[in-house]
Amino acid sequence: MKSAIEDLNRQIVSMRPLISGIQEEMAKVIVGQRHMIDRLLLGLLASGHVLLEGVPGLAKTATVSALAQCIKTEFQRIQFTPDLLPSDLIGNLIYNPKENSYQTKKGPIFANIILADEINRAPAKVQSALLEAMQERQVTIGETTFPLPEPFLVLATQNPIEQEGTYALPEAQVDRFMLKVVVSYPTEEEEKKIMHMMARTGRQIKLNAVIEPAKILEMRKLVDQVHVDDQITEYIIRLVFATRNPGKYLPAMDGKIRFGGSPRASIYLSLAAKACAFLNGRGYVTPQDVKSIALDVLRHRVITTFEAEADEITSEHIVKHLLDQVVVP
Repeated sequence: MKSAIEDLNRQIVSMRPLISGIQEEMAKVIVGQRHMIDRLLLGLLASGHVLLEGVPGLAKTATVSALAQCIKTEFQRIQFTPDLLPSDLIGNLIYNPKENSYQTKKGPIFANIILADEINRAPAKVQSALLEAMQERQVTIGETTFPLPEPFLVLATQNPIEQEGTYALPEAQVDRFMLKVVVSYPTEEEEKKIMHMMARTGRQIKLNAVIEPAKILEMRKLVDQVHVDDQITEYIIRLVFATRNPGKYLPAMDGKIRFGGSPRASIYLSLAAKACAFLNGRGYVTPQDVKSIALDVLRHRVITTFEAEADEITSEHIVKHLLDQVVVP
């Protein structure tokens, strides 16, 4: 086992220049926001969709676009609006009168990286079409089902402060996102750099593509091989079960949680921890890997009660509390 992990470590370290290359390219146009960039890379490595939430102007769309430019692959930005139709997303059957037959016209979802901009502005039918693509990695047009290309990744953004013209995402769809990342404001020093970089007309920086899809798939295979000790697995299970049975694990939060994390939470927490270990150049997962990613994996899977809302206790408060209370191996 030890020799296998050491060999895996060497393979992971050999991939490090590719990850560093992406980070260096993105730094040409994105100042700070290291947390958001790392979470996007985690989603890319673990084949997990990412939901970015933050007020306008925090470079959410720019960061996703920059990541796509660094990869030699197909990228589509889809602006979600209230009048968007499922066919605008997945495609449609077009009648050809000359041949007296229908031809399939594929939509923008048939790309490797999808930026679903302002995802909460689209109605339920569009969300349903996207749900199949995210979960099954396929779409159905007419009576034919088409597989989506690999790698396939949905990176979505939403604005938490504007309610007019928006639709709350269904819980089933929110659960399909591996990570929900809350994007914060930059520091004073970072904002000064942003101002010097961007406060000019006609400035457009083109990024170089530094990695190919085949390498991403190769990295994903290495992520799958990252070792997770039985004690780490039990720790992940305890964290997720604490959200379902707070009376046993989190007495202070009893009555504050309406629904806890599903088994998908355990799966994604393990996958994200493996990807985190990969980014840190290791072939094994540590408890710190799990703790560092737990908030982004669990915050959208813990549904609070009316009592919690009355006490101004959010799902983030609950997740932070359980990370403090659940015993670390």
